[in-house]
Amino acid sequence: MNKQKTEDLQAVKIKELITPIRQKMVRYGGKKLHLDIKDDFLKNDIKMGRDKFIHFLKYHNLLIKKTKLYHITTDSKHGFYKSDDLLKDLEIKHAEQVFVSDITYIKLASQHAYLALVTDVYSKKIMGYKIDTNMKVQLVKDAMQMAVKNRLYKNENLIHHSDRGIQYCCPDFAEFAKSKNIILSTTQNSSPYENAVAERINGILKHEFGLNKTIPNLKTAQKMVKQAIEIYNNERRHCSLEMKTPQYAHKNQTHQYKPYKKKKNTNLVA
Repeated sequence: MNKQKTEDLQAVKIKELITPIRQKMVRYGGKKLHLDIKDDFLKNDIKMGRDKFIHFLKYHNLLIKKTKLYHITTDSKHGFYKSDDLLKDLEIKHAEQVFVSDITYIKLASQHAYLALVTDVYSKKIMGYKIDTNMKVQLVKDAMQMAVKNRLYKNENLIHHSDRGIQYCCPDFAEFAKSKNIILSTTQNSSPYENAVAERINGILKHEFGLNKTIPNLKTAQKMVKQAIEIYNNERRHCSLEMKTPQYAHKNQTHQYKPYKKKKNTNLVA
């Protein structure tokens, strides 16, 4: 068999390996893809390192272009008490030291829905969530209740950090947090970097799992969100977790925490 035919057959096989992963995570980057399928390369006698694989994706138009979409869901113009920012100088050392929360917009065919997420800062694991067609305080309380229920390290002191939205600053949520022995922390201005982990997770779910598209109805959205979070927690690798999944990072706690930093804009995701 000549070299060109061998390369053509390998290209077909590589695309077959990529397809089921990209069907579940449509914007999954090249470096993570390579880690997921490198064992299959060995089984199929395909010799391709990471850089060559990235070149393969680029040649076959399979690299992912970055997109940005923002929809404001924060109402910080209220008279309720705003907590201090306790994360500003805090060193993140372990799971369940800090949970971060945010609400993101989901577009339905005939109305809007809102997804409240609670994420562990250290492991990036989504601990709780709730989607509904309103942004009342019960939305964030239900998400937080799930997060508390899913804790593995219940004796650890816990900080809850959020933006200054009315749902997180109102007395109802403050009383709920107090009943769970949770210390509240909020951002001090509108910079997304003050709640960077929550903002980042919103973007991943929306752009990698199809939640940025118009969804027929709330029931369908609920199913999509549940499936997306299951895959995200258990299958999606993170560069900041030393290419481990959130579930692995949360359980094993072997990595050193790396905060998100401002990056120059690039066009492609690897």
